[in-house]
Amino acid sequence: MRYLALLLLVALAVTACSSDTTTATGLTRPSASTSFNNAPNGAHFAQGSSEPVCTVSGLTISCTGTQINGVGNTNAGLSLSVTYAATVRCRNNGGKIVDVKTQVEDAGAVDTDLAPKNGNLQVPAIDISSAEAPTEADFLAQATCPNPNWTKSLLPGTPSISSFSYTLTFVGFTAPFITLP
Repeated sequence: MRYLALLLLVALAVTACSSDTTTATGLTRPSASTSFNNAPNGAHFAQGSSEPVCTVSGLTISCTGTQINGVGNTNAGLSLSVTYAATVRCRNNGGKIVDVKTQVEDAGAVDTDLAPKNGNLQVPAIDISSAEAPTEADFLAQATCPNPNWTKSLLPGTPSISSFSYTLTFVGFTAPFITLP
């Protein structure tokens, strides 16, 4: 019995230490993927810096900044894009209801060009706030009901972030240096 309890405790500890984190909205937020093959020779995180972390809270996504040293004069592009999803309810005059899934991609996307100073690249924290999220009208416009006489309404509580993409790519390289998720 003690062996079984110990085994259960070890399994729980491994699960707790997993690199994936589930946010309050249920979106899994894995660790960043960094490839030094996609960076100038000698690139490294500055002391005290590490890979960025992105956090989802409601309809807002926030990503921490970092500093990368040893990049010479190589510029980089930073990009954050988000896909939002919602359910639109279509109702006809007879009361029949059909739920239609809609999504709006790359709403509020952020693209920033970064230039190093003295071989050091300061990557800023970036976010896409709920104020930049698609409106109810955006989701309704994306939905297609069985015919134009049906009435559309947004199902309460359904707008959410369904996915996001964060990349940092150095100029002259074909693949990102940092990718989230």
